[in-house]
Amino acid sequence: MAKPTFQSLPGFRDFRPEDCAVRNYLFAKFREVARRYGFLEYETPLVEATELYLKKSGGELGTQLFRFEDQGGRDVTLRPEVTASLGRLLTACQRDYPKPLRWFEIGQCFRYEKPQAGRTREFYQFNVDLIGEPSAAADAELIALSIELMRELGFQKGDFVIRLSDRNYWQKYADSKGLSQAQAAELLQIVDKIEREKEEKLTASLAPLGLTLAEVQEAIQSPSALSENLNTVLSNLEARGMRDDVEIDLSIVRGLAYYTGVVFEIFDAKKSMRAVAGGGRYDSLLSSLSDGKVDLPAVGFAIGDVVIRDLIEKTPHALEKMQTSLAAESACDLFLVLADPSQEAKLLALASELRQSGLAVSYSLSATKFAKQFKAAEQAKAPLALVIGSEFPEASLKLIATREEVKITADEKLYTTLSQYLKK
Repeated sequence: MAKPTFQSLPGFRDFRPEDCAVRNYLFAKFREVARRYGFLEYETPLVEATELYLKKSGGELGTQLFRFEDQGGRDVTLRPEVTASLGRLLTACQRDYPKPLRWFEIGQCFRYEKPQAGRTREFYQFNVDLIGEPSAAADAELIALSIELMRELGFQKGDFVIRLSDRNYWQKYADSKGLSQAQAAELLQIVDKIEREKEEKLTASLAPLGLTLAEVQEAIQSPSALSENLNTVLSNLEARGMRDDVEIDLSIVRGLAYYTGVVFEIFDAKKSMRAVAGGGRYDSLLSSLSDGKVDLPAVGFAIGDVVIRDLIEKTPHALEKMQTSLAAESACDLFLVLADPSQEAKLLALASELRQSGLAVSYSLSATKFAKQFKAAEQAKAPLALVIGSEFPEASLKLIATREEVKITADEKLYTTLSQYLKK
């Protein structure tokens, strides 16, 4: 009987070294842009009480949970998003920090969705949140950060667009139509799907609310007036030179129920993919999670690694920037080549010394021909090779790319000498 062939589960990924390199590239960009804007990194658990997500997330999220009972009989879930975890954390510790808080997290999330292009069942998210600031300047700050992140990843004007909206607009619209809170929430869910659902289904969904598809589409395309917050955000971005990167699109409402004000999503300019990132204001979440004990305004956004990698790979100049960065990375600074087997002990001692000094050093672990050792150095992408022979401590330093050879001495100045060549 043939043994079973094990594969990763649907929607889950293996990360080979080249995939980890891309992931690390993205994480480095996330952290760099967050640092520029003064954000501090935090982290929350992968597993949370299920009730945390059922209480306030709403929408489809409750049907997409990786939910199970642990050995203590608790109803728990692998986190599907990070904002609720942040809310739980802040209800316990927000008094320890001056406001506003600028926090970010890079972490794994899990959703039981149908795997498809740009969507997996496990993914990493970069979550950025600004807590304790009620003004629209905070919304603009987060949107500006997202624009700068896209530029840092190599995207140029015209490659992407931020579609900007405001849930308060729809709340006022619902009030003008005499809808209850429950009906208003249902309207938001319909508007959120208006680009994806067929007209017949949208019409049938709106009928119980006493609305027609035509009038909802008119509300999207021809708003009577923009909110004061939206106008403030636009003026703020204009001052930053970022106004051309955003457009008003009132069909954007975000699927999670906790959003309360300005919301936005980032799309490729052709809108050929799902949203690359999204976020908005969620002023009531902390109050809801703490039963009113903590009431802080907040705004945040998240970007997933799967979609942004897809967009980078479809955008030539962004892809070139990433590939150039990855090509410059090497797991090995220096490859030691053993020309004389009698010097093996000295090679091992030198490797340990240089590693302790901070260099990444590799060498062939078994007896290998001279030419094959140089081949191994090239495969390791080592910029330098140090040939150790019978004349040691004199050695030959070879620059792999140019084949240039320099005679040096393996003494206390060796680390400094090698560092100088590595900088070249």
